[in-house]
Amino acid sequence: MSSLKNKARIRRAKTTRAKIRETGMPSLSIHRTDKNLYAQIFSSDGTTTLVSASTLEKKLAKGKNIEAAKVVGETIAKRAIDAGIKKVAFDRSGFLYHGKIKALADAAREAGLEI
Repeated sequence: MSSLKNKARIRRAKTTRAKIRETGMPSLSIHRTDKNLYAQIFSSDGTTTLVSASTLEKKLAKGKNIEAAKVVGETIAKRAIDAGIKKVAFDRSGFLYHGKIKALADAAREAGLEI
């Protein structure tokens, strides 16, 4: 079930999360599946989800394309700013910073979130 590719992604995620924990700031965590994109902002200790957005929400774009990633990025940034969160650490969950992940991060930055 878990391929070598997925094991490498999980290894990259562990390294990134260890460094994010040292910063003590909230983290914007991304997860993608074959059908959907998910974004959550966790508290600095990682125990509480402060805000979230995903393509499962009816208001947001469906699918997993770059346009949907941009909508999710803008939405998570607006919700974070409304909750009083201005600056976050970007946890890409071991996914490469390319395509949909990059589009989501860029859209969140353009909407006013500091990453």
